[in-house]
Amino acid sequence: MTTILLVIFLLVTLALIGVILVQRSEGGGLGIGTSQGMGGFMTGRGTANLLTRTTAVLGTAFMALALVLAMLGKGQAPRGSILDAPAGGVPAATAPAVPVAPAAPTVPNN
Repeated sequence: MTTILLVIFLLVTLALIGVILVQRSEGGGLGIGTSQGMGGFMTGRGTANLLTRTTAVLGTAFMALALVLAMLGKGQAPRGSILDAPAGGVPAATAPAVPVAPAAPTVPNN
C-alpha cells in the first residue's frame, strides 16, 4: 500500500513540477501570448486558467498524499538518533581493529 502511494506521490510531484515550469511569469501559460502560440490551441486566458486549475489540483493531491504517507509511516521507524547507529550498519564490536603506527618523536623548533 505504501509503495503504491509513494509511486503515485512521485508521479504527482513530477507532474506538479512540469506544470509549474510550463507557466510563464506574465500569466500567458505555454507561451500563448506570442504571435504564433500553439496554433490557436487555446486563448492565453484559457490556457492560464487551465494551468492554474491543474496546479491547484496537483497541489491538493500532493498535500493529501503527503499527509496520508506521514500517517501510514507513523510509528514504523525505530526510535532514536541516526547518530547512535554505526556507519555502514556494521556493529562496532565486530568491526576489525585497525593497527595504529606509533607516533614519530617531535623536535621543538627554536
